Amino acid sequence: MGRLTGGDPSLLRRINSAVVLHALRGAGAPTLTDLTRITGLSRPTVEGVVEGLFEAGLVVEAVPDESEARRQGRPARRFRFRAEAGHLLGVEIGPHRVSALISGLDGRIVGAGSRVVSETAGADDRLDQVRAVIADVLRRTGVARSSLRAVGVGSPGIVEADGTVRLGTALPDWTGLPLGERLRRSFRCPVLVENDANAAAVAEHWKGAATESDDVVFVLAGLSPGAGSLIGGRLHRGFGGAAGEIGALHLLGRGVTPEHLLSTTDTPLDPLDEQAVAVVFAKAKEGDAGAQAAVERFLQRLVHDVAALVLALDPELVVVGGWAAGLDGVLEPLRRELARYCLRPPRVTLSLLGEAAVATGALRLALDHVEEELFAVEGAVTARR
Repeated sequence: MGRLTGGDPSLLRRINSAVVLHALRGAGAPTLTDLTRITGLSRPTVEGVVEGLFEAGLVVEAVPDESEARRQGRPARRFRFRAEAGHLLGVEIGPHRVSALISGLDGRIVGAGSRVVSETAGADDRLDQVRAVIADVLRRTGVARSSLRAVGVGSPGIVEADGTVRLGTALPDWTGLPLGERLRRSFRCPVLVENDANAAAVAEHWKGAATESDDVVFVLAGLSPGAGSLIGGRLHRGFGGAAGEIGALHLLGRGVTPEHLLSTTDTPLDPLDEQAVAVVFAKAKEGDAGAQAAVERFLQRLVHDVAALVLALDPELVVVGGWAAGLDGVLEPLRRELARYCLRPPRVTLSLLGEAAVATGALRLALDHVEEELFAVEGAVTARR
């Protein structure tokens, strides 16, 4: 089933199919009578739709409950949505690792895997590692590559609608990389590429700290932070996909570059060297004056960057993720300073998904794409124009 359009002669039939399938996925193992009540459709209509879904491989008859059979004799036929009729893949491509999650059509994760990658690895080597971790996850879960219905990918950088990385300074050889095109060679299904902070924002809204909020800013904290935003429950990319690039605010002439923020010497830190960053935070906790000053500079920059988005978007919630999410002392100063700078301070919390946020959001991206086809969903949070 594709997207519904007003000129489609089978529009009513396809609407009915989407309604029944949606009910089946959410109702466990309903009978035809249950589906008639849930959907408000006539029994003959429901019977016809279920027959068509059987032929499409999306519905099967559920195994009857033995206790019900003993009580009532021959029980009514029950049906269930075949989540195993297809699979979805969510992939994170990061500076230090690549990871993948696989799920059925219901979004329930059935397998996961990751590999460590050098921060200096070139694009070809990094993509080889991506393919390797995907192949490993498919092998271990017993899922055929042909079963994949969609693949979502979260990557650093400004990502265009076709999956090209227009600007990506976090990874070597990433700017200008036709990432979507390169990855599509490995699959027979759609491959959707998204900025990593955007993917993480979607993940927190789906399964993390923002499930009860529709106006959310997710901050992927680091020396050069990025952010993803949901407005009214929909992902906000901006016109060219560059919304949330708060790490570029230092270009407005606000002094020290990100690389110098946490440096305790005249030598700037490598923005990708998480271990060096952790050392500075550890020294600050031990009372080292130089490290404490560096951490204070970092926190002030993070507050200013986040405040810029908060003032513009007025979110209900700010979720902090990335490597800084595991560092003590980030949350409370951020709350305190946002209260000073913002007209209506938002709630601030840490990510609940941690390192899994980007891959989880990429999986949701793939799920939204499939749901648009199966259920003709027009309001998916990740739908592109």
